[in-house]
Amino acid sequence: MSTSPAQAPAAEAQTTLPTADSGLANQPAHPFVQGTRLVAVGSLLGLIVLGLAWELWLAPTGSRFLAFKVLPLVIPLAGLLKHRLYTYRWVSLLVWLYFTEGIVRATGLPSGTPLGIGEWLAWGQVGLCSVLFTACALHVRWRLKHKTMEAAA
Repeated sequence: MSTSPAQAPAAEAQTTLPTADSGLANQPAHPFVQGTRLVAVGSLLGLIVLGLAWELWLAPTGSRFLAFKVLPLVIPLAGLLKHRLYTYRWVSLLVWLYFTEGIVRATGLPSGTPLGIGEWLAWGQVGLCSVLFTACALHVRWRLKHKTMEAAA
């Protein structure tokens, strides 16, 4: 089947246009998306390491069973690394459980009692949770905003 010279540029244009499932997926992510992913993955890994170190070595509560609380944090790592928007959404909700635990453990002492290592670790957990939530929220907002802009163009 031969094509006329007038049809050749149209055929080339069709093959070079990116499709929704092939061309756009292979492009590198925007630097803002890469940054928020890096911060989200880093803070999630920090929460995992902090939780294990806290319950196993630094300030064990007597039951090493509490170290299993970090298992739900391991599940979303693959989704965050693969830029799955759904994972960023539900991690931003899951992190509030760990934030609440950190606040309870950091402020559970009677007033006037000096802070021990457990309370400092709890405040570290609160900080990491805040960073993780912020990174996930910014990631989701930026991607949804630019997704609608691309659809409108």
